[in-house]
Amino acid sequence: MTTTRFAPSPTGRLHIGNLRAALFNYAIARQQGGTFVLRIDDTDAERSKDEYIQGIKDDLTWLGLTWDRVEHQSARMDRYLDAKQRLIDMGRLYECFETPVELDLKRKKQLNMGKPPVYDRAALALSDAEKDALRAERGSHWRFKLDHTRIAWTDGIIGDISIDAASVSDPVLFKNDGQILYTLASVVDDTEMRITDVVRGSDHVTNTATQIQMIEALGGTVPRFAHHSLLTGPQGEALSKRLGTLALRDLRAQGIAPQAILSLMARLGSSDPVELRANVDEVVAGFDISKFGSAPTKFDAADLGPLTARHLATLGAESVADVLTSAGVPDGLAEAFWCVVRDNIDTLDEVADWWALFRDGATPLVADEDHEFVAQAFDMLPPLPYSTETWGQWTSAVKEATGRKGKGLFMPLRKAVTGRQRGPEMADVMPLLQSKPTL
Repeated sequence: MTTTRFAPSPTGRLHIGNLRAALFNYAIARQQGGTFVLRIDDTDAERSKDEYIQGIKDDLTWLGLTWDRVEHQSARMDRYLDAKQRLIDMGRLYECFETPVELDLKRKKQLNMGKPPVYDRAALALSDAEKDALRAERGSHWRFKLDHTRIAWTDGIIGDISIDAASVSDPVLFKNDGQILYTLASVVDDTEMRITDVVRGSDHVTNTATQIQMIEALGGTVPRFAHHSLLTGPQGEALSKRLGTLALRDLRAQGIAPQAILSLMARLGSSDPVELRANVDEVVAGFDISKFGSAPTKFDAADLGPLTARHLATLGAESVADVLTSAGVPDGLAEAFWCVVRDNIDTLDEVADWWALFRDGATPLVADEDHEFVAQAFDMLPPLPYSTETWGQWTSAVKEATGRKGKGLFMPLRKAVTGRQRGPEMADVMPLLQSKPTL
């Protein structure tokens, strides 16, 4: 059975970059009728926070990405320590004593000599007595000993990949303070949870190579791997510099619809055009990982506004009833109000402003040369209530009285009544006005 996972670290808010891995793994599981595991990578006890765990769940729920079970890595420490001992016993995990400063000096020396900055395995030459002496004065960390062979796999996005393990440093699995690092925890979990497919960012390619050897060493089955491209900003700049403004929680607060986010992220970087989908099930049905490329993918948050607007234009008033009620729209006017404004908003945050305009009237937008004309026209405007015929009847009367016509007639009156240069048909606006427009 297909089993995928999304393994976020609860050390901050989910952002648009995290979502690609979550969505891709979710879509694969759901297409195959498999299992989607939410795995909380909380081995870093100092930085992991309950509020971030809840935030991750809230964001995924808002998007419609439901999980079949939750796993916490902090509850599986015994499994990682067991794997540690097994790797030590088979000679694949060894203790090292270099400090960060010493390792940095080694790397710099290798680079100056034109060599790749790969760990030299000096710790393997230490005698037991030397190790005992070093333990007495400093901490130690543990590295996985790679077999210096070529590690090859067929990636679901990139294609055939082959990496010479000799060109990669033996990965550190346990830090000086005893913290278990992601590399080992992920391997143990993927093996024991029988994960069949792993989709993650292309920055993990080298990490995947080392993990393949670790999975094999522990007797597991290597999952199918796929590495999606990394997102950049619209000008190709590193997106990491802007992630503070691209947290899913912040996009939600801006009124961006989850359907807009899912529709964009399910196609961005693929050969298929972005198509607005009504819900997550439609997104999953149209997802095809084979259509994605490996080149960096430009993401522009501005694209989410028009998609949200298109989504909102498809909704009936009942779908946004809570928003209309919160804005103060009377139940009797909700249907008519929504039908008028839904084609003229980018996000639901704008609903309250439109209702305030209809309820209280707008601040007239009047050019100096139109002031006398608008004052005369407002004097000719009958008292409330208005109907869909009011606009046509009023402008006809004003045209006859002033001689104005076309844009010179209609635009100044629209701006004076609504305080805006663009908006819904004025024949539809007039019946919703709760007070007579005045200068």
